[in-house]
Amino acid sequence: MKMYWRALMGATALCATAGLASAQDNVTLTIATVNNGDMIRMQGLTDDFTSQNPNIQLEWVTLEENILRERVTTDIATQGGQYDVLTIGTYEVPIWAKQDWLVALDGMPEDYDADDLLPAVREALSVEGTLYAAPFYGESAMVMYRTDLAEAAGITMPDSPTWADIKAAAEAMTDKDNEVYGICLRGKPGWGENMAFLTAMANSYGARWFDPDWNPQFDSEEWNAALTDYLDLMTNYGPPGASSNGFNENLSLFQQGKCGMWMDATVAASFVTDPENSTVADSVGFAQFPNKEGLDNHGNWLWAWSLAIPASSQKQDAAKAFIAWATSKGYTELVAENDGWRAAPPGTRTSLYENPDYQAEAPFAEQTLTAINAANTQKSSVQDIPYTGGQFVAIPEFQGIGTAVGQQFSAALAGQMSAEDALAAAQSNTTREMTRAGYIK
Repeated sequence: MKMYWRALMGATALCATAGLASAQDNVTLTIATVNNGDMIRMQGLTDDFTSQNPNIQLEWVTLEENILRERVTTDIATQGGQYDVLTIGTYEVPIWAKQDWLVALDGMPEDYDADDLLPAVREALSVEGTLYAAPFYGESAMVMYRTDLAEAAGITMPDSPTWADIKAAAEAMTDKDNEVYGICLRGKPGWGENMAFLTAMANSYGARWFDPDWNPQFDSEEWNAALTDYLDLMTNYGPPGASSNGFNENLSLFQQGKCGMWMDATVAASFVTDPENSTVADSVGFAQFPNKEGLDNHGNWLWAWSLAIPASSQKQDAAKAFIAWATSKGYTELVAENDGWRAAPPGTRTSLYENPDYQAEAPFAEQTLTAINAANTQKSSVQDIPYTGGQFVAIPEFQGIGTAVGQQFSAALAGQMSAEDALAAAQSNTTREMTRAGYIK
């Protein structure tokens, strides 16, 4: 098979989440999650949950993004039962739910308020109106840039820049002698690493993965222009070793003051503006993801790192209690009490963006919500396409195909092959796999 795949919470909420787990005593939940900052923060706050649910212990398996995907996909596809709670995204949820691999998240506490979830995110995590994963945080993509460097270089960043604006800014802000690079972008191979960014960039150039007959389109002018410009930007204005850099590596570089600009997930905004961890926290501006001049498509992606229960878990009540806690309004308030509203998990609840305390502390809130609302996962390209998905193609085979293409493009960034050769290899390999899978007759 190819699908390897509190602020305290109120007393009512506490009783409700505890009630979910009352039928199962003295259990240990094994939770597989990604090593992103929001997830690490959650692990540090779980005493709030275990103090209210003393019968539930938590065991964490925290992994780098690509490894997490590989392990949870293999486990769920084989019904291995190794994990009780999975951290998965908008790509996996509908595919796995249709395979009956996930537990429906009905019967959540009354005050969980699923209707407060942002409509786009809730829809992406539902099948036929039923929620199969609860969003821990949601995101689109945007530009984060150093306002001090831009001012010094005489650059004014538009709210909605073009790629030409980005190139001019990258050139003006680059100072390699002082280890300041004009632009930092993902280069680490993986369908959810470099290909998440490059698919969004290609979409903004008018490219598409497949035509309506599922023929790969890497031999198109649009893909050639997108990849060529990406390599040009990174070769001339990017940091060394960029082919090994993913989200976390670029976050670290930006926080250290080594990036003039970084285009990536909107969730990063709270970390680059965190004065305890970012040396440039008071000098960060935000703009929408770029578009190609003349094309009204900013390549906005839509993603939510979400918590789900595999059907193979024998501890589903306890797992649901944990998920209800971790993705609740009460958890958001808990984060705010401990780390400030700026650190609240973004992109999941309408109430957060209506909260004046959050608006006052999070200068990126408006840009984030704009980006999420602008994402069109039903038609990510200006051309006709047979698939859905923003920065991915929502078919089971994409996990393998996207990673293989990502390896070719990462090799090109490392100087091991040309853009033309990488695109030719992507075209050939993807055609072969799509034919093998029966999409191409």
